[in-house]
Amino acid sequence: MPVRGIRGATVAADNTKEDILAATRELLLDMIAANDIQPEDIASAWFTTSPDLNAEFPAPAARALGWADVAILCGHEMNVPHGLKKCIRVLVHLNTDRPAHAIKHVYLGEAANLRPDRTLPVEIAK
Repeated sequence: MPVRGIRGATVAADNTKEDILAATRELLLDMIAANDIQPEDIASAWFTTSPDLNAEFPAPAARALGWADVAILCGHEMNVPHGLKKCIRVLVHLNTDRPAHAIKHVYLGEAANLRPDRTLPVEIAK
């Protein structure tokens, strides 16, 4: 079975544990809904945050959604001067037979400016 990458990004309201986890949860829920993701199909997930977010790792938000057996790694994005502040990004590696063009990448809020070509036209219902 092929492994496909699903990208996503969002912005936390502030550098607090609560805001980082809430923003990550919202992003993951939208990615799950858009791609019909089941935890057992996830090979791994790699989260990054902009350097100004350090109050919490994004991984606990995924664990709270049942991703207990998923290999997860967190890190910081490069500190590029014009980079998006308070940004949380994720790359999910999904075992799926879906073709690459059927994968829906999710960019929320200000993060939609990172990849306007990949931003869903309507927000996923929560």
